Amino acid sequence: MYESLSKENHNIWYVYQDVCKAIIKYNGIPVAIPVDDYDTAIKLINKCNGIILQGGDNCRDIYLRIINYLYDMDIPTLGICLGMQMMGLLFDGELGSIDNHKSKLNYVHDVSISRKSLLYKIIKKDIIKVNSRHHDYLIKTDLSIVGKSDVIEAIESKNRTFFLGVQWHPEVMIEYDFVATTLFDYFIGGCLYGFK
Repeated sequence: MYESLSKENHNIWYVYQDVCKAIIKYNGIPVAIPVDDYDTAIKLINKCNGIILQGGDNCRDIYLRIINYLYDMDIPTLGICLGMQMMGLLFDGELGSIDNHKSKLNYVHDVSISRKSLLYKIIKKDIIKVNSRHHDYLIKTDLSIVGKSDVIEAIESKNRTFFLGVQWHPEVMIEYDFVATTLFDYFIGGCLYGFK
């Protein structure tokens, strides 16, 4: 959940509708967690089976504190776009920026997936096609880099049940893309019934 301003300059928190739809499609219940107060956020997180770190526009220190808690407590975590970037930043990561990036929500380019990764175990493909909607990207991180194009596209921790981030937006491809449906099915199913 991220903070923004409405047209009337009201502070608002928002959750992407596509993320909520993807969670519901696989029998999960989306819960928005306001992250302006760490203790309140942690209380809500502890009532959840897993967390999706959605995309967004900026990174705040409190987000990194919360991600650190998710990691320390081994709470299943799926990071998308900025969510993945923040996961990477927490582990000695560094970001770069892309000038004049054009957002494209359909297939744009290939990503190579490491065969020794959880992501490969889930999707069983070593080359996939993804969309692209980011202005920043990870230059480096101490997490395992398991997906690459010309930038880092997927990261994960080998030491946690499920701590995986992807640079692209699978939630907007949930109706037609095998990788998106398989990833959400595995993640939500694992959160509800246990990971295999």
